[in-house]
Amino acid sequence: MKLTKKSHACIRLEKNGQTLVLDPGGFSEENAAAGADAILVTHEHADHFDEGRLRAALDANPAAELWTLAAVAEQLSAAFPGRVHTVGHGDTFTAAGFDVQVHGELHAVIHPDIPRITNVGYLVDGAVFHPGDAFTVPDHPVDTLLLPVMAPWSKLSEVVEYVREVKPQRAYDIHDALLTDLARPIYDRLVGGLGGSEHLRLAPGTSAEV
Repeated sequence: MKLTKKSHACIRLEKNGQTLVLDPGGFSEENAAAGADAILVTHEHADHFDEGRLRAALDANPAAELWTLAAVAEQLSAAFPGRVHTVGHGDTFTAAGFDVQVHGELHAVIHPDIPRITNVGYLVDGAVFHPGDAFTVPDHPVDTLLLPVMAPWSKLSEVVEYVREVKPQRAYDIHDALLTDLARPIYDRLVGGLGGSEHLRLAPGTSAEV
């Protein structure tokens, strides 16, 4: 698979001429979902879900489909009948030739006073895991973890412990739009030194084979 990092939490995966896009939200590029054959969205927060961008991508490709949880699906299903699929923990499906397993149910705690919303993670082809906004540990080995490296709901020690729990071969940073260049060496040193897995970072628009 070819993995391309887009800004913040958005990732594009390409295989056999098909493109799968995860979480093309408001912190990502305007065209982050353009050309997608399938789109997966982990939850409803604006940095992961941008309704206008999803509508544009689905309009541009009448064969494109969306898989997501109910809170997002209900905003789009009427406009795209038969193309918006609601999923939850334990579900499996095939999207644009990619085999996907759904893991997780709730967003991480931001603050005890803020009610938790639903959140799902996606394990793609049994190899690449995007957890959304949670530290979900799949009951399946993970080769490539897309690591939410910096968020209002986490601290660095939790990020390190998450890598240790999942035990991926490699972890690529995502959820990094709020992380300044000044802080990156600190995160690189601690996550890479303590996590126990290869820790990698792609600049937006760059790619790697996974």
